[in-house]
Amino acid sequence: MRMSMLIVRLAKIALLAAIGGFALIVAYDNMVDYDSNYAFVRHVLSMDTTFPDNAAMDRAITDPRLWSAAYAVIIAVEWLTGALAIVGALVLLVRLRAPAAKFNSAKACAIVALTVGFGLWFFGFLVIAGEYFAMWQSQTWNGQQAAFRIVAIILGVLIFVALPDNDAAAS
Repeated sequence: MRMSMLIVRLAKIALLAAIGGFALIVAYDNMVDYDSNYAFVRHVLSMDTTFPDNAAMDRAITDPRLWSAAYAVIIAVEWLTGALAIVGALVLLVRLRAPAAKFNSAKACAIVALTVGFGLWFFGFLVIAGEYFAMWQSQTWNGQQAAFRIVAIILGVLIFVALPDNDAAAS
């Protein structure tokens, strides 16, 4: 295997592991410092900091049990993203020097992990929180920029990891 191919594979593994580490730290922080981000979920779902005459206020959720349930789902998906990404990185590491077909077929867990993470931060934060619950209207509880940064990074890593690896003729 050429050194350049090995470096590309190691880069894919490292970036995937970094996403996994990030998601696990976020999940852990949300459990250890539960109240900080619970307040975020509460304000976004209750829509209490959106524009005063917001016509979409009928969407607001004011039941604390539903705030807790939504937050629990977010944390669970963060854990799932992190765990799958780490497992995916380890699976790829085991196949580091395998033929391209075997390395490529080992990417399933990695691709699932990155897709789940993309789904959480894009669909969960940008679509549901940002648009459905009008988080974009809040000066205080607006996480769209942070979510977009995460989405862009995950999408870039997803594209890079999904690119097929090829066998090269020995030089």
